[in-house]
Amino acid sequence: MSTVVSKRYDAAAAKVDREKPYSVEEAIATLKGMPAAKFDESVDLSFRLGVDPKHADQMVRGAVVLPNGIGKTVRVAVFAKGEKEREAREAGADVVGAEDLVEKVQGGFMEFDTTIATPDLMGQVGRLGKVLGPRGLMPNPKLGTVTFDIGRAVREAKAGKVEFRVDKAGNIHTPIGKRSFTAEQLAANALALIEAIVRAKPAAAKGTYLRTLSVSSTMSPGVPIDAQQVANLFKKATG
Repeated sequence: MSTVVSKRYDAAAAKVDREKPYSVEEAIATLKGMPAAKFDESVDLSFRLGVDPKHADQMVRGAVVLPNGIGKTVRVAVFAKGEKEREAREAGADVVGAEDLVEKVQGGFMEFDTTIATPDLMGQVGRLGKVLGPRGLMPNPKLGTVTFDIGRAVREAKAGKVEFRVDKAGNIHTPIGKRSFTAEQLAANALALIEAIVRAKPAAAKGTYLRTLSVSSTMSPGVPIDAQQVANLFKKATG
């Protein structure tokens, strides 16, 4: 870490009161008040959940369309043919194909950020499991990316649909926008993501579900958010 970067980080860290239970809005306002980097940093929300992902019935995974997008152009690849191929192109998909696209990806083509497929093509798309799976790019019916409603799926992906998945340690890290967003835009995105993760709570999860929660940007320290306050806020969502 260079002296300039470490000085900026130290100045940012000095703005965080580790004893204070921040609300979502307060945490984002604190983050926005930190010294900025020379580029438009990504803003992420990090969760530690009270689940054991080694058990299939405690896996937390889903997707949510953030109201203000994530501030980047999402390149969408669609596996579809015939009428559905036309629907995908009209909705703004960047790459569309069927067997030809499967072969292209097998050959190393990866110029996309998310994939969508019609159910009838999943037999062929399944061959890409070893390529797309490790990158988290495999179409999945639970995430709404295996569907015949191609137009809507493409529009949602372009609008800022983000996927979340708990890792082996019970953590989730998901982008909620850019540093250049207004505090209101970031807070609205944060609350939409938190609600989706609260709704995704597995029935088998016991004890405290939202253990810790923090918001950070690419070059900043995390600002802790009061997980208990957030949990109370969304009690209705799980009722």
